[in-house]
Amino acid sequence: MDKVNCYHCGDPCGNTKVLFDDKTFCCNGCKTVYEIFTDNDLSYYYDLQQAAGTTPAEIEGKYDFLDTPAIAEKLIEFQDGNLAIIHLFIPNIHCSSCIWVLENLNKLNSAVLNSQVNFPKKTIRITYDRDALSLRDLVILLSRIGYEPYLSLEDLGKETKVRDRSLIYKLGVAGFAFGNVMFLSFPEYFDIREAQSTDFWLTEYQNFFRWLMFAFSLPVVFYAGQDYLKSAYKGLRSRMLNIDVPIALGIIALFSRSTLDIVLNNGPGFFDSLTGLIFFLLLGKFFQQKTYAFLSFERDYKSYFPIAVTRLLEGGREESVQVYEIQKGDRLLIRNQELIPVDGILISPKTHIDYSFVTGESAPVGKVSGDKIYAGGKQLSGAMEMDVLKPVSQSYLTQLWSNAAFHNSSSSGFKSLTDRIGKRFTLAVLSIAITATTYWLLTEPSLALN
Repeated sequence: MDKVNCYHCGDPCGNTKVLFDDKTFCCNGCKTVYEIFTDNDLSYYYDLQQAAGTTPAEIEGKYDFLDTPAIAEKLIEFQDGNLAIIHLFIPNIHCSSCIWVLENLNKLNSAVLNSQVNFPKKTIRITYDRDALSLRDLVILLSRIGYEPYLSLEDLGKETKVRDRSLIYKLGVAGFAFGNVMFLSFPEYFDIREAQSTDFWLTEYQNFFRWLMFAFSLPVVFYAGQDYLKSAYKGLRSRMLNIDVPIALGIIALFSRSTLDIVLNNGPGFFDSLTGLIFFLLLGKFFQQKTYAFLSFERDYKSYFPIAVTRLLEGGREESVQVYEIQKGDRLLIRNQELIPVDGILISPKTHIDYSFVTGESAPVGKVSGDKIYAGGKQLSGAMEMDVLKPVSQSYLTQLWSNAAFHNSSSSGFKSLTDRIGKRFTLAVLSIAITATTYWLLTEPSLALN
């Protein structure tokens, strides 16, 4: 028997095939998304890439908290009158079909005025009419078509990080100067004595070109390369030989010798090597920072906790409250696949909880009424009720994230390792340099400085 895959998401249909419009779907959710696309003239979605969709998740009551004005205002990036703009992270974005359908949300709901996808970051920027479409309805619309946004406690009150672009500016200055110095040094690489007797420009402007190379090297040394000089100075002042000491010595030696050469008219110096050295050092530093940024582990429990949960009141009424407002003694309703935000006691007869986020064990843990459950577990079997024992700030998971091990910077650890190795490396380099200089001073003094 041939295996049949879902027309929408591509997953195997198994024994739960749903037939519609001569096509096979794995569930009614995928069929519903297909109907939405075809009814709104978005069937081109399937022409861009086959089985590009994802199965929509259960969302009944999951986003009721977005109707709370205090929460919605913190999530919305900009609002003026009935116009609102919001950024949402959507993990399911993975292909051109995703981009196409998300940038055509206005065909699904005319209250969506504009939508732009940032594919590398898997985010979408949506401009919509608040009077015609609430934030909750917008999120439900995305979830219904299989693009459920990921909302976490970290999204509340998040601040825009100011990026330090100083390294990029220094790299640009060094690269510009390096290219021009190489261009001006080009005639010096060849024996142009015969050409100098007939070429007016080489004869007349040779010294001018050399001083121009000197001028280009000034911002490279004192701006682009200042971090290496400062680091070496601080290291020596602290009586520590770091790895920047030989680099700083090399920069000072190249600059001093090259300046002396053009002042005494002994030659063009080594400005090409000087600017090239600093440029490639900065280039390596730039890629190092990019690697650190990609591998950094700066997330805390806020990245995983929900923004709000459902609190049960007397008479069975429900209300959405922010996680920070949960108090000891509150009764919470945790729906399927939701993260448990606080420690508490299970009230429902039984449930299964996935604690892999906390312990690393993927096997679900069975719990019965009266058992203690801890924050960080994911509810797996329908909805459950629980009584709160501790607020979120005192929960087990929050204390775990407060452990110092999660706050040690990987870059600082790497730097200390580099400094330990650099001390031995610096001693070795300086010893070799001093020995070689002493040897040539004794045997051939004219070569000692060359």
